Amino acid sequence: MLPIPSRFFITSGKAVNKISDLNAFDLALIAAGIGEENLVSVSSILPVGIKQVERKVLPMGAITHCVLAQQRGGEGELISAGIAYAFREDGMGGYVAEGHIHGTQKSLKEFLKWRMEEMAGFRKIVLKKINYKTEELSIPMDHYGVCIAACVFLF
Repeated sequence: MLPIPSRFFITSGKAVNKISDLNAFDLALIAAGIGEENLVSVSSILPVGIKQVERKVLPMGAITHCVLAQQRGGEGELISAGIAYAFREDGMGGYVAEGHIHGTQKSLKEFLKWRMEEMAGFRKIVLKKINYKTEELSIPMDHYGVCIAACVFLF
């Protein structure tokens, strides 16, 4: 039997660091509450019956499946990362889209909306309301910056 998640939560974070974009990424994960887990990247399907819950504190080192969006940048750049998610009108689960750009949250939300609508079109289905979780960051001089957003699956 394959594991099927029964719950999920959406989280996000952003951070800057003077040393490296990897350190900024680590700080963004900590800000999102998923900096102490071992993240496993998965694709974008919300199974039938899954329920959204509030962000949970997860055990240190837990193997944690998530859809992760991240954008890294350097001094003077404006970056955004985000997640869009929606359930099907017919009750047969839902979908998640991740996105990241050098640009504004507004532009990112438009891109994510197009992605979700195209995913629905591929499947010839109708989605309920599309939800968004985005971060935007204007990176200061002499810094690296990272924005992240994640859909974290719980079993």
